[in-house]
Amino acid sequence: MAAQTTGTAGGGSWAPGDHILWRYRGNATSSVHICRPVTVVRDTAELLAVWMAPGTDCVKPLLADGTPVHHEPLATRYTKPRTTEVTRWFGPGVLKLARPGEPWSVWLFWDPDWHFRNWYVNLEEPLTRWSGGVDSEDHFLDIAVYPDRSWEWKDEDEFAQAQHAGLMTAAQAARVRAAGRSAVALIESWGQPFAGGWEGWRPDPAWTVPALPGDWDRTPTRVEA
Repeated sequence: MAAQTTGTAGGGSWAPGDHILWRYRGNATSSVHICRPVTVVRDTAELLAVWMAPGTDCVKPLLADGTPVHHEPLATRYTKPRTTEVTRWFGPGVLKLARPGEPWSVWLFWDPDWHFRNWYVNLEEPLTRWSGGVDSEDHFLDIAVYPDRSWEWKDEDEFAQAQHAGLMTAAQAARVRAAGRSAVALIESWGQPFAGGWEGWRPDPAWTVPALPGDWDRTPTRVEA
């Protein structure tokens, strides 16, 4: 079953409650290796907000020999052959916020009792929209931001190893690090979306969990930033 959408890549917007796909291409490849069905919370010219609900069936990368990616030693994590697998998201849901053209998205995490845990700045290619959802490419380096407004870099070891493995050139890595510094400046000035009060947001209890379509890896016919 295809994802439920009303927006188009030609300039339309999705309505709250629509189901779309939030996808990532594999680094140094055009193939999708992460796909997460999500529910649209808000879609405006300034912000796309989506909710990934507990119990969502998602696609994630897996080493071809069956080893989970993060169980593989870092030295060989990005050089061994990979495939994908469908797995269910059993943790608390995740709210994802992205502003057009920005080279990161901001994710909000809660404990099961809705105690807010932290924001997570996922450095990535600016999202491109298509009729069924949005696509990006992860840039390895991330930033965790806590309720007391402190922050820390995350996954710097993976960022370095990705460069060593040839998944990112020195010039690309410099752009990613510069994007990270821009994100830090936003954090330290407590700009949007950190000041937006999203910690108090809750999903509509009438929303259903989106289904993972069989053609989750389809190539969009039209894509726009």
